[in-house]
Amino acid sequence: MISGKNVIITGASRGLGAHIARAMWKQGAQLLMVARRETALCLLQKELNLSGLPGQEAHIAVVDLKSPEAIEAIMDAASRVWKKINVLVNNAGILGPIGPAWKNDWEEWLDTLRVNLLAPVELSRACIPWMQKAGGGKIINISGGGATGPRPFFAAYAVAKTGVVRYTEILAQEVKELNIQVNSIAPGSLNTDLLQTVLDAGPEKAGQKEYSLASKQAETGGADPRRAADLCVYLASSASDGVTGKLISAVWDPWEELSMHVPDLVDTDIYTLRRIIPKDRGKEWG
Repeated sequence: MISGKNVIITGASRGLGAHIARAMWKQGAQLLMVARRETALCLLQKELNLSGLPGQEAHIAVVDLKSPEAIEAIMDAASRVWKKINVLVNNAGILGPIGPAWKNDWEEWLDTLRVNLLAPVELSRACIPWMQKAGGGKIINISGGGATGPRPFFAAYAVAKTGVVRYTEILAQEVKELNIQVNSIAPGSLNTDLLQTVLDAGPEKAGQKEYSLASKQAETGGADPRRAADLCVYLASSASDGVTGKLISAVWDPWEELSMHVPDLVDTDIYTLRRIIPKDRGKEWG
């Protein structure tokens, strides 16, 4: 399905990113794994290269997406090993400042927007010409909590992730004629470093509701990250051709069957962000 395809994955050193890298690798993809933690990234690279198919290679780029030179560094790393890019997975993310929005540190806000929104936009811009030369491609953006509803005390993160989803919808229409599909994934509540950040913040900063949910999740276990990784593989493959501009839940949506519903997905607002009007809720106001 994706054997031999060149795939860039950001935030690949651990958590969901590492699961995505392993899932793509298992299907025969060539990888460029990007992260700022060099030790973890090198360990994953070594693990994968020991189990690869003949000719299969896992490359790394140690890059901090907060840096203004980050995207140039990633593309330089790609140009040293590939002549084309088939798939981009914008997975890297930070939770950012926690607490009332007007009390948040402004530099932390800017860093959150840079990593969670601006880096995916800029990296997509850089990869599209490579995909166009390859005859098409796939861009997969990882969304997160707060993109489809208010998330008090996590404003920077929620605003950035909402922006990613809307950008996905717009970009999908713009590159449709280039045979490039763009989708977002809601991976579910995962037990990652972001969860620990909420717990460390405590109910005073995170809010009692958010803290209680995080505590319960830590005790019972979150969503299986392998489910989201498998969805990434599906969206990277030709099996998902025609599915574009959508926000798809790895946990709740029947994504394995989406290829059968492409006619219903095209030019409809299924799996998209939309404004709700009174009529949608059975109200007639004027």
